[in-house]
Amino acid sequence: MTLIGTRMVEDGKTARQIFEELRAGPTRAKFGFGERLAIVHVDVQCAYTRIDEFKTAYESDPRQIEYMNTMSRLARRKGMPVIWTRVGYMDNGADCGVWGTRTDTPDSLQNIKIGSRRFEFDPRCEIDAKVDAIYTKRMASAFFETPLASYLVFNKVDTLVVTGGSTSGCVRATAVDSLQHGYRTIVPLETTADKHESFHFANLSDLHIKYADVEPVQTVIDWLEGRPDA
Repeated sequence: MTLIGTRMVEDGKTARQIFEELRAGPTRAKFGFGERLAIVHVDVQCAYTRIDEFKTAYESDPRQIEYMNTMSRLARRKGMPVIWTRVGYMDNGADCGVWGTRTDTPDSLQNIKIGSRRFEFDPRCEIDAKVDAIYTKRMASAFFETPLASYLVFNKVDTLVVTGGSTSGCVRATAVDSLQHGYRTIVPLETTADKHESFHFANLSDLHIKYADVEPVQTVIDWLEGRPDA
């Protein structure tokens, strides 16, 4: 029998090694930037960012939020949308649905109560509530049951920059949905985070191969700086 496809590779490489090799020897064309981008910062809230407070929090790059703020300031100056999302639920957690049926502890997803400290955006985030869109979501993707899709259409966006956490969860879900909605999708490497490097780099690899351009954050900053001010 002649094999046409490939059996699953088992070479013992770590997820980080695979990602670094992928970036060092790109084999696919990039989606690239269009004419007008928006930035969606996914779930940059205390439950997931304050590693000094909550065991559900994680950090991959200590400058993550600093980079996000830099891009946000530039996007606003260029007249391009900035969106912030967070997850939060009713006091009884019923709007978490089946997602909340696996556990019921103080750290469980459905116990991120609207108005609680876990629900609050990380205080390091420079949010301009006068011009930034702020959405509460209940599932993984920032597109699911939020106004994001119509907001991007109204603002004539063709490129979506996705940051936040977790890389393997809500960032991935948002990036996949972004592509499926027809957007060129950029994931700045230093602006996503996860609990374990295997989850983080395995999903960055998969996103880069299939759904998005995983680029250094400086690539996005340089592109924005090259745009005219609004």
